[in-house]
Amino acid sequence: MVSETKQKLTIGVLALQGAFLEHIHMLNNLDLVEEAIPVRTLEQLNAVDALIIPGGESTAMALIAERCQLLEPLREFVRRKPTWGTCAGMILLADEATSTKKGGQQLLGGLEIAVNRNQFGTQKDSFDTLLHMPELVGDDPFRAVFIRAPVITAILSDSVKVVARLEQAVGQTEAETIVAVRQGHLFATAFHPELTHDDRLHKYFVNVALQHLS
Repeated sequence: MVSETKQKLTIGVLALQGAFLEHIHMLNNLDLVEEAIPVRTLEQLNAVDALIIPGGESTAMALIAERCQLLEPLREFVRRKPTWGTCAGMILLADEATSTKKGGQQLLGGLEIAVNRNQFGTQKDSFDTLLHMPELVGDDPFRAVFIRAPVITAILSDSVKVVARLEQAVGQTEAETIVAVRQGHLFATAFHPELTHDDRLHKYFVNVALQHLS
């Protein structure tokens, strides 16, 4: 728990694989962050108030976490403490995932959604678009960068709140346009906010963490 006198947080970014440095740089420029640190060990995980699971390769992250004996501690962490999954991180937080590699993959779970990996194709199919998320970032749209991104295909609980959608495309169901959700202390985005110069979603997550832990 954050003490009543603590005004700043230590935020961890899972650094087993993927785009973690960009998150750390962005977090370390925020007033409410005491320090942002890479998390590769149980000791580092136990030292943080909240965690970001970055984009990258979700199968590789899960395998490395298992090899480092971090998989179960991460599962316990995300059930208790604020966690934000971006792209691959969203896959790992999901309770269910489809289009996984042969043999499936380990998930952390905790976020009551189903996702489909690589919904938008390969690296060359990457794109960015403007999303409207007034409750999170105000009236100005947010430029969202999608790289081999997943999409949410089902909401499995009434406690999951949809906070961002793409414009519906031909052949997509309404559920398949969902690209950001929040469920209590858990937050997930299918895109990469750390690859822009816009820190509004990082500020939002830090404030969510402060509210949850105070």
